[in-house]
Amino acid sequence: MTVRQVLLRKGSQVYAVPPKATVLEALQKLAQHDVGALLVMEGEALVGIFSERDYARRLVLLGRFSKDTRVEEVMTPNPITIGPEADLAEVMRLMTERRIRHLPVVEEGKVVGVISIGDVVKAVITEQEVLIEGLTRYVTENR
Repeated sequence: MTVRQVLLRKGSQVYAVPPKATVLEALQKLAQHDVGALLVMEGEALVGIFSERDYARRLVLLGRFSKDTRVEEVMTPNPITIGPEADLAEVMRLMTERRIRHLPVVEEGKVVGVISIGDVVKAVITEQEVLIEGLTRYVTENR
């Protein structure tokens, strides 16, 4: 299964904030959309990613305040991205090695979606269920 197939199932909705937004605004958007990360975009350009982990490690632990801090001050700049034709094994390896939970999907320089570790796990489980069902049917029919 490829990233494109996962995006076709889950949708390619992207939630983003500009770098000058306050962390409070970003947190409100995270809560509004019930997501764990937002892309940081300047127009169409991906400049970073802001996650709950960024909030906890770069703001709370440093004693800063959400309403006084801009996203660009605490975001992860130049995030790792993946193409839509990548297979899920590659995505899992990349996420595990880099210890990341969200990957922007970029095609021809344009963001076309975001894939999370939850999306990957769900897709792998679905793929395995289909395989098990097919094998069970095969065994049952060929007794």
